[in-house]
Amino acid sequence: MLYFRGCTARERANSISDSTKKLLKLANIDFKTLDNEECCGSVLLRTGFEEDARKQMKKNLPKLKNEKIVVSCAGCYKTLKNDYKEFIGADLDVIHISQLLNDIINNDSKYDYSLNDILDKNSLKNKNISVTYHDPCHLGRHAGEFDAPRDVIKNFSNIIEMENIRENSLCCGSGGGVKSAFPEIANSIASKRAEEAEKTGCNILITSCPFCKINLDENSSLKVLDLSEFVLACIEGNLDEILENNEENH
Repeated sequence: MLYFRGCTARERANSISDSTKKLLKLANIDFKTLDNEECCGSVLLRTGFEEDARKQMKKNLPKLKNEKIVVSCAGCYKTLKNDYKEFIGADLDVIHISQLLNDIINNDSKYDYSLNDILDKNSLKNKNISVTYHDPCHLGRHAGEFDAPRDVIKNFSNIIEMENIRENSLCCGSGGGVKSAFPEIANSIASKRAEEAEKTGCNILITSCPFCKINLDENSSLKVLDLSEFVLACIEGNLDEILENNEENH
C-alpha cells in the first residue's frame, strides 16, 4: 500500500501524517511513502489552472498507477480518485484513511488488517468526552463519503452533530485557494463553522482533511483533531492530556 501524504500533511501538519503512519503500523499494514512525493494537482485544479493540473497528473501517474493508495487529505482523495480519471483517463485505486480505518476497526475489512487485538485489550470508549464532526467538502459533498468517519468515531466517543452536516455542511473556508488569496474571508468562514461546533457543547472538533484541521484550529477555542490523530490518541490513552493542554493554551 502507498500512503500518499499530500502537501499539507507532509509539510505543515506533520502530526496527521505521523499519526496515520503509526496507525498503519499498528494494523500491520505493509506500506510505503514516496521520497519525492509531489502535489496531486488538486490546488491547481481548484484555482483554475486546468492545463497545469493535467501536466502534474501525468507527471505523477507512473508512481501511482499500480498502487493501492491511501490518503489523509480530502482534496487528494477527490483528485486522485475522480479527477485523474476525468482529466487523464487514469483509474487509480484510492481509499481515504477514514474508509480504511472503518474497514479495519469495524471488522468489515476487505483486507487482512485488523486493530481488533488493540481494541479488545483496552477500554477505549471515552464516555465523558463528546466530539463533533466536520464534513470536508471534497470528501463529503464531492465524493459522497459521510458515514465512514462517523462510524469510526462512534467506537471511541459520543458524537454530537452540528446543525449543518453531511450534504449541508458549512465549508471550513480553506479550500479553492481562498485561504491564500483571501485569508480574512477564510478565517471568517472558519469562525462561523467553529461557533456552530462550540454550540454543541462538545470537547473536540474532528475532521478528515488537513486543510480543514488547520483553518478550524486557527479559528476555534475547541481542540481540533484530524480523525487519525483522534483515533491514535484514544488508542495511546492520551486524549485527556491533549484536552488539558488545549485548555491551558486558551
